[in-house]
Amino acid sequence: MNRIITLNMPDIAKTADGKERRVGVEIELSGLGYQELVDLAGELLGGKSKPESRYVSTLETPFGHFIIELDSDPIKDLDLADDRLPQPIRELGGQAMEVIDAAAELIVPLEIVSPPMEFSDLCQIETLVDELREAGALGSRNAIYFAFGLQLNPELPDLKPTTLVRYYQAFAVLYEWLKARHQLDISRKFTPYIEPWSSKYTDLLIEDDYVPDQRQMMVDYLESNPTRNRALDLLPLFAHLDKSLLDEYVEDPRIKSRPTLHYRLPDCDIDNPEWHFSTVWNDWVVVEQLANHAEDLKELRTLFRDSRKISLRNLTTSWQETSANWLESKGYV
Repeated sequence: MNRIITLNMPDIAKTADGKERRVGVEIELSGLGYQELVDLAGELLGGKSKPESRYVSTLETPFGHFIIELDSDPIKDLDLADDRLPQPIRELGGQAMEVIDAAAELIVPLEIVSPPMEFSDLCQIETLVDELREAGALGSRNAIYFAFGLQLNPELPDLKPTTLVRYYQAFAVLYEWLKARHQLDISRKFTPYIEPWSSKYTDLLIEDDYVPDQRQMMVDYLESNPTRNRALDLLPLFAHLDKSLLDEYVEDPRIKSRPTLHYRLPDCDIDNPEWHFSTVWNDWVVVEQLANHAEDLKELRTLFRDSRKISLRNLTTSWQETSANWLESKGYV
């Protein structure tokens, strides 16, 4: 019997200009050869592939341009004809590349990067993930050296500072709950979970009187978090809002300007038959719903601030437990 796909949708499904909101999805995996993945994704998405360079292909589909690539710039860009390489290696030519390719496909993740897709089209990603699993795709649980992730880039309803701050606050108070939901035991043992934000910034963010303008919002964040390595990375959004201000704190060519948040999950558990994209997405929708229900957000922020104080209760009850119970009591999950 086929599983019934249930992808929840947030209350605010459109942008301020009336268009359906979109989200980009990035999926890392192994277990399939590069060309095998290109061919299979093309078949599943109804697309035609075009090689752009070694280990990079675009896939033109009814939903836009997908990119399929090996997630390692040194290997993608490797040229055995380069005069800087030792002569014996250059003479091996194709034989050396076959060995390098075979090794790379075992230990370097392949990545599927979707175009910005309307929320209502995300069933395509759900089907893609399930079919890739059936074809032999592997995720983080397959070996300790696989730290493959899944990333969501949800477009925001609008870019007003008050809206953005609500989303940041909702993520901050739900971070431990999300972490417990999506980090595998195996990766907890061998790889650190990507940290959310500095404690100093979080303390400032969750105060009831925190209502900065755009510049102050960016400065507050960047002074404590001048890095891409955050579970909810705000730098692509900041590049869109004010690139010159961002450049005063961080200069990194990998930062791509987007009117979106950039949510990095620590694991892609694609080879687990109980794991589905819809589970990941539906948990993100909980963040969405909390961000847009002001009274509930205020209540949970208050509980979160209390949880950071020294008390007997906080020594015996984790914030993850408290937030999970609160979400259930309010009907969010």
